[in-house]
Amino acid sequence: MTVAQATFPIDLGAYQYISLDPAVSTLTDEQRQALKSNIQLCRDAIVFFTATGAARGVGGHTGGPYDTVPEVMILDALFRGNPDKFVPVFFDEAGHRVATQYLLSALAGDLPAEQLMHYREAHQKLPGHPELGLTPGVKFSGGRLGHIWPFVNGVALANPGKTTFCLGSDGSQQEGNDAEAARLAVAQHLNVKLIIDDNDVTIAGHPSEYLPGFSVRQTLEGHGLKVLEGDGEDLDGLYARICEAISTPGPVALVNKRAMSVGIEGIEGTTHGHDVIPVDAAIRYLESRGQNAAVEMLKSIEKPKHGYTFLGSSDKVGSNRNVFGEAMVEVLGGMSERDRKDSVLVVDNDLEGSCGLTQIRKAYPEIFVSGGIMERGNLSAAAGFGMEKGKQGVYATFSAFLEMSISEITMARLNFANLLCHFSHAGIDDMADNTCHFGINNMFADNGLDDGHETRLYFPADANQMRACVKKVFGDPGLRFIFSTRSKVPMILDADGNEMFAGNYTFTPGKDEVIREGSAGYIVTFGDSLYRALDAVERLKQEGIEVGLINKPTLNVVDEDMMAKVGKAPFVLVTEAFNRRTGLGMRFGSWLLERGYTPKFAHIGTHEEGCGGLWEQYPHQGIDPSGIMKKVKELAS
Repeated sequence: MTVAQATFPIDLGAYQYISLDPAVSTLTDEQRQALKSNIQLCRDAIVFFTATGAARGVGGHTGGPYDTVPEVMILDALFRGNPDKFVPVFFDEAGHRVATQYLLSALAGDLPAEQLMHYREAHQKLPGHPELGLTPGVKFSGGRLGHIWPFVNGVALANPGKTTFCLGSDGSQQEGNDAEAARLAVAQHLNVKLIIDDNDVTIAGHPSEYLPGFSVRQTLEGHGLKVLEGDGEDLDGLYARICEAISTPGPVALVNKRAMSVGIEGIEGTTHGHDVIPVDAAIRYLESRGQNAAVEMLKSIEKPKHGYTFLGSSDKVGSNRNVFGEAMVEVLGGMSERDRKDSVLVVDNDLEGSCGLTQIRKAYPEIFVSGGIMERGNLSAAAGFGMEKGKQGVYATFSAFLEMSISEITMARLNFANLLCHFSHAGIDDMADNTCHFGINNMFADNGLDDGHETRLYFPADANQMRACVKKVFGDPGLRFIFSTRSKVPMILDADGNEMFAGNYTFTPGKDEVIREGSAGYIVTFGDSLYRALDAVERLKQEGIEVGLINKPTLNVVDEDMMAKVGKAPFVLVTEAFNRRTGLGMRFGSWLLERGYTPKFAHIGTHEEGCGGLWEQYPHQGIDPSGIMKKVKELAS
């Protein structure tokens, strides 16, 4: 039996739909036993269906939703017992804990339990963060870490007389948004109750180690909130504290201490609990729980493969986001120890392993700062270090978070900072986290004036070009933004089958590159769109349409020679994974017109909500080779 045909192997029908009254702060034996049974049932279910994501290679997050099950079970019973007293939404400012929302939707009958087994899979409407209007039963969009509490304040203002809850975490509490939300909640005496999972684990480490002195409890008390701290696994104590919070007017925070992934052998208390549970660990856990049907289901899942063969690029692939770090280590290795220490500072945002900074930390820990989950402040810190001539601040995080840092980028520019930023996870490829984590508004970084401090945006096409780009622009003054994808990319080949950006290749900032010549018209693209466009070009040539291909690795500088070349062609098509409303295509057409060129022109890019999954995001947006070929044929007709 395939997963598509199978019944959910854990009996969610055993869930007990009990009701609780917050006016009674002690549990009866019957209530306690029902809650314990529900907690174990839901934890088993979360381990199982998030592990299906691991089995399929689409990733996910197990520890967070697993950990917070006790408080969620209590809230569910309270909402059922007093529907008019609460805003009955499980708002969560840690969007990656989306498994909670999907499980609750299934328990409420809004979502078939069987659909849970397609967690994060393409076209299954179960993306890596909750999206309102996409998944049945989901009642809010979770977005990025630490963005929901301010929103919940508004919900509370719209619902006077009711209690509004917000699930939080020690990671989300590091975000500056939460400091602002705390001040407003206290000043307006909002009836918002925070339930914070304080497990001392984030993606890259333990806050107690990389942010010594930071305390969730003391921080919130400093803002003026009443804080009730306790053991999140002490069910009676947890329930009593929730009842006390409800009976206390104004904002209250419950800080629940517990180990990450408590009770999961080999993962408890480690950073591995933040991510999706490995299949072998899930099998061991489920076997210990007697969930044999779930074990067999996990063993039967096969990781899907993308069977398409791309023409014009190699079978060998490279991870540009990691090559960034490797190239940086090579550059830093060419400096003396004193010069390196005096002139370079590298600031991480809890994503060192995802952005290639781990290599730098291991090689040169003396210039590395683990800055925690504080994108805005950390960018400014790196920029401030680079304010003095001859110094370089280096900063890295996900491209989606660039939108959070626009003001800080402007301040860096106004202060003539030397700042090299690596924004990984750009575009949409391999983005099962889906729409809120798309890195598609990267052109926002180029928001200075014409006479402002130099700003350059670079998006290398493969590992060879990434290495060349980093080495070339590291020592340049001004603001430099280098983008990479979450996915690995193949090497671009020339017409003779040789790696185009290897050997004696030199990266030249501001210059576009001819990848293939053509007489019918030109495609202009960059980054991971290049190998897809190259495949389309090769296939179009086989059909007799002689279309050319231009790589534009410097996104915000006009190459006048190349503009003259493509401007005289019959058509120009810009294809990109960036937002069609804000990307390169929006600029390129204007650049052509300003110079008096009037070829047929079109641009395609990301334009609608994502579909989940990995490579499936490209065809969903119509920017895969098939979509590119279709648009070229329209222009060439």
